[in-house]
Amino acid sequence: MAGVHGVERVGRGGTWGAAGVFTAVAFVAAGVLGAVQPATGVPTEVVQLTQFGPAAGVGATALYRWRRTRELLRGGGRRGGGGRAVALLGSAALIVALTVGAYGTLRGGVGFTPPGALHHPFALIAAAQLVGACGEEIGWRCFLQPLLRTRFGILASSVTVGVVWGAWHVPVFAQAPAYAAGFLVATVAMSVVLGVALDRTGGPYRLLLAGGFHTLVNLGLLLCMDEESGAVTPMLCFGLSCLAVALAWVRRRASAAAPVPASAAAPAPASEAAPAPTTLHGK
Repeated sequence: MAGVHGVERVGRGGTWGAAGVFTAVAFVAAGVLGAVQPATGVPTEVVQLTQFGPAAGVGATALYRWRRTRELLRGGGRRGGGGRAVALLGSAALIVALTVGAYGTLRGGVGFTPPGALHHPFALIAAAQLVGACGEEIGWRCFLQPLLRTRFGILASSVTVGVVWGAWHVPVFAQAPAYAAGFLVATVAMSVVLGVALDRTGGPYRLLLAGGFHTLVNLGLLLCMDEESGAVTPMLCFGLSCLAVALAWVRRRASAAAPVPASAAAPAPASEAAPAPTTLHGK
C-alpha cells in the first residue's frame, strides 16, 4: 500500500525503527563532529561540522534499509514551483526582518555587522552555510519529515520534526530556560513552515529549497543579531517571529484546503437567472 508520497508503506515498527536509528546517529554524530572541529581548523563562523550529523543519520539508516531510504529521499513527484520557492525564501527574509524589527523596537536599534567586517570572505561563508544547511536538511526535511508523513498529517509530522530538531541543539538547553524555550518555538515554527511549503515536493527540490531557507535565516541572523550570545531578548524575538510566519502558512493552507460551497460552485439554471442590474452597482 502506498503512503501519502507514493512511498511504500511499512509496518509501524519499521517506521519508528528507522526514525530511531536516524535520530540516535544524528545526535551522536553531531556530538563527535563538534568535538573534533577544533582539531580540523575549520572556523565555526564558516560552517559548523555538527550540521552534518543528520546526514550521517541518513547514511546509517540506509545501511540496513536502503530501498526505504532512497524512496524517502526521492520524495514526491511535484517540483518546487517558482511561486512556492519565492514564498518560502521570502518567508526566511520575513522572519529575519520581523526579528530585527522587534528587537530594534525593544532595544532602540540593532548592531548590523557589515559582510566585510566578518573574519572570512562573505561569499565563502554563504557557500559553506548552504552546504552545512543541506547537511542538516537532508535529514530533517528530506528523510524524517516524509517518513513521519506516511503516518501523520502535515502539522503533526512537522511539529514532531521541529521538536527533535530543537532538542538536537543540545548546548542551547544549557542557557536560560526562556532562551531555550524561544529557540524551541523557533525550530518548531520553522519546521511547520517548511513542512507545509514542501509537502509532496520531489527530493532534489525539497533539499535545495529547505537548504536555501535555512541558509537565509542563518545569514540574516549572523549579520543582524546576537541571538547566539545567550541573550534572551533576541532569541524570544526570533522565536515569536518564526511563530507569526508559521501561523500565516497554516492559515494559507487551511484556506486553500477549504471546500467550495455547493451553491458557489454550481451555476444557477438559466431559467432561474437573476434579473439584470438596473444600475452600475447592481442595486
